[in-house]
Amino acid sequence: MVSPGILLVDKPAGLTSHDVVARTRRALGTRKVGHAGTLDPMATGLLVIGVEGATRLLTYVVGADKTYEATIRLGQTTHTDDADGEILTRAADDAWSTVTPDRIAAGVTALTGVISQVPSSVSAIKVDGRRAYDRVRAGEEVVLAAREVTVSRFDVLAQRQGEGFLELDVVVDCSSGTYIRSLARDLGEDLGVGGHLTALRRSRVGDFDVADAVGVDDLGGATLMTPAQAAARVLAILDVSAAEATDLRHGKRLAGQAPRLDGDRAAAVDPEGNLVGVVEKRGADLKSAMNMPEAAR
Repeated sequence: MVSPGILLVDKPAGLTSHDVVARTRRALGTRKVGHAGTLDPMATGLLVIGVEGATRLLTYVVGADKTYEATIRLGQTTHTDDADGEILTRAADDAWSTVTPDRIAAGVTALTGVISQVPSSVSAIKVDGRRAYDRVRAGEEVVLAAREVTVSRFDVLAQRQGEGFLELDVVVDCSSGTYIRSLARDLGEDLGVGGHLTALRRSRVGDFDVADAVGVDDLGGATLMTPAQAAARVLAILDVSAAEATDLRHGKRLAGQAPRLDGDRAAAVDPEGNLVGVVEKRGADLKSAMNMPEAAR
């Protein structure tokens, strides 16, 4: 039987996140595999994969902040806001006169901090039960509602001038739910020349880093992070006694123990180092919000 755990995978371009999950299932010989946070086929980088009972932890990984390295091409727009789409517009020669380093810096600053962002119409967001990108491919016009996201860092690392376009290499730290394609689109629109994404790599999800990930050709021999090790990356740790662990596994509350948590929830770990589950405050008590399967601790 496959041991439960978290696997970090460096997704190559050309594969969907579902493709990586399918390969992981074959490599490890189990159907119980899931991931935290989709990457588009053109994107590369970190996928956090849950195996067996550790898939229950993915709920607490999905909302973590992320770091992306990207290339924005100014001067062209596409219908997908990235390089997979058809070019819709090209900037006229006279549009470039106002695209100065100061204007670019101002545009980037305007997209930093807490911002209102309209996701790309070809995102994975569901509209009336169907993915937005499926509706677009079916010929429907999709306009998604703006949402508030936080971009804590948006730095331009380098730029290259091409014929009729300007490329910016950027790094972005952002909250979950931020679309880098939309940043590229909105920066280009603000500068009056249009823009889209030509490269995207996710290098970090919370405290998980792509430097620790394996390639898709090395899945079979990969070492999984134990559920307790993984939980320590995304939650505070609460050490519980064997008796408390038994109570939590049986759905009992830990009466009067809420003061033991500084935050609202924590990962409960038993004396043997096994993850019992995730506990949260309920009044003065602690209650299980998620229990790990007993065979998957």
